Amino acid sequence: MQRQVRAVAVQERGYAEIASVGLLLAILVGFALFLYCRAEEQTVPITGRTQRVALSEEDQATLGAEAYRDILAESATEIVRTGPEATLVRRVGERIAEVADDPGFAWEFTLIASPTKNAWCLPGGKVAIYSGILEVAQDEEGLAVVMAHEIAHAIAQHGAERMLQEQLTQVGLLAVSATLGGLDPATRGTVLALFGAGAQLGVLLPFSRDMESEADRIGLIYMARAGYNPEAAIGFWERMAAARDGPEPPEYASTHPSNESRIADIRKWLPEAMEEYHKATETGTTMLPPPAGLLLQPARVPHADAASASG
Repeated sequence: MQRQVRAVAVQERGYAEIASVGLLLAILVGFALFLYCRAEEQTVPITGRTQRVALSEEDQATLGAEAYRDILAESATEIVRTGPEATLVRRVGERIAEVADDPGFAWEFTLIASPTKNAWCLPGGKVAIYSGILEVAQDEEGLAVVMAHEIAHAIAQHGAERMLQEQLTQVGLLAVSATLGGLDPATRGTVLALFGAGAQLGVLLPFSRDMESEADRIGLIYMARAGYNPEAAIGFWERMAAARDGPEPPEYASTHPSNESRIADIRKWLPEAMEEYHKATETGTTMLPPPAGLLLQPARVPHADAASASG
């Protein structure tokens, strides 16, 4: 009799655990659907792709402006405010923003003295260029490749789209964790790690590479509209490949397409971009001055100069 009672108790406890897991899964699925459905649906300019973003344009702009202030405050001694390079960064940025599908961003363009070969644009149109990339850009059209790409990220709202993808992935991880409650901790940790790696390699990284490619394509159109020859993008990415320290990581494990893939895609998109370029330069509708042709050099870091002087 006691054995029967214990068996019934174990069985009921098992049913209760299954019911709890089922309820948790239902809640998580409902939450994922809530996140997806409340996300704003947008159409990306140029490519026409339909996307969903986690935040409104107003919220994106607010967060972008706050992050921009914080980053610039941390880099205050490295900000280059005057000189031909800083002037050119603002000139190129304003020229491209003028012909982009601008929803009304308060654009800002800042040059930061750093050997880093990088640039970024926060939601709402806050752009920073690290001076290390100037030697790769070499001239105004090379700089236009960089800045048009970053401006394209902001226009396409890639930051808010990535945020939604990451939120949904986290909900998926919680759902998997809920179904593994009966496993021992070591096995459970292994399965969760495998699922996380799968989500990273199979979802998040490919998604990031797609956004980079989309920004490349949109950037070609924007620089062409601004009167910059989009063919300059091929030379820029060839120089980026040559400037790389060490071997390039496998594309499947990277947030960015390989330089080889980028160049191949750019060649594929060039005919469309060249049409825009000819419209801008031959019809005279944009009334833009020609590129200045300034040979760019990386700006010197102020405190590095002081250190060398004192030594």
